[in-house]
Amino acid sequence: MKRVRLTVAYDGTNYHGWQIQPNGITIESELNRCLTDLLREPVEVIGASRTDSGVHALGNVAVFDTVHQMPAEKFAYALNQRLPEDIRILRSEEVPADWHPRHVESRKTYEYRICRGQFPIPTKRLYSYFTYARLDVGRMRQAAHFLEGEHDFRSFCQTGAQVESTVRTVYSLQIEEQDTDLVIRVCGNGFLYNMVRILAGTLLEVGQGRRLPESMPQILAARDRTKAGPTAPARGLTLVRYEFTDCGKERDEGSSQEIPQRKAASQESVEKYNSQAGITTGQEQQPGRNNSQAGTTAGQE
Repeated sequence: MKRVRLTVAYDGTNYHGWQIQPNGITIESELNRCLTDLLREPVEVIGASRTDSGVHALGNVAVFDTVHQMPAEKFAYALNQRLPEDIRILRSEEVPADWHPRHVESRKTYEYRICRGQFPIPTKRLYSYFTYARLDVGRMRQAAHFLEGEHDFRSFCQTGAQVESTVRTVYSLQIEEQDTDLVIRVCGNGFLYNMVRILAGTLLEVGQGRRLPESMPQILAARDRTKAGPTAPARGLTLVRYEFTDCGKERDEGSSQEIPQRKAASQESVEKYNSQAGITTGQEQQPGRNNSQAGTTAGQE
């Protein structure tokens, strides 16, 4: 028996999120289906981040166990011949039998993309949130500064989420302008249910002048979901990068070819945070399903 780790990229538009749902096709169910078909044995993957319906990923992580003799690095090639075009395995490799993606120290980086303009751009409609409202980026950056560090983010967690603690550490929260797009990039040690989308919705209200940047500490202190802004639509959110330490090495899961500028900025932020905090790290073909009525999964972002 061996454990294989997969780095998974996907367009979440046509799926009911990552986690298996009774009412539709999910990323997890497609991986299980293809692995079971390939190996001729029942397979169930364990995912690192259970993204919601409509959320995308460039570097999510999953593991599965198998007795098959196929070399671990070959699974990426074999699965990509069977998976729908909107799901791809970027890397496959063997890991220790007890390695669990949710039980190791990790950093996740999400990006929320906002398309600004007089009219929406059709080619961006599935991967960004459109607004014609003018946004004060300077005010948004001021607000973001208050949200960096270790805080109780209960106000930024969807009501009803069952977690032992709502304390999380945000290493960096950046607002970057890319032509007409505005990208909110957040790196942290973990995120609560809908946390990134609520952060984005709150920062949008700050940019529109509906909230003061200085109100962020009060929102955090309230520990009340009603005090924060709305949950921004899922389509603008992408899990860009997953970093974790295992076997004495710092590992980075994400797409180096598709988004080099995003990865560089994220790494820069983490290194800056580590330097300030005095942290030392280890050594360094099937068509997609169209589920337009997809519901929301009960996992994390």
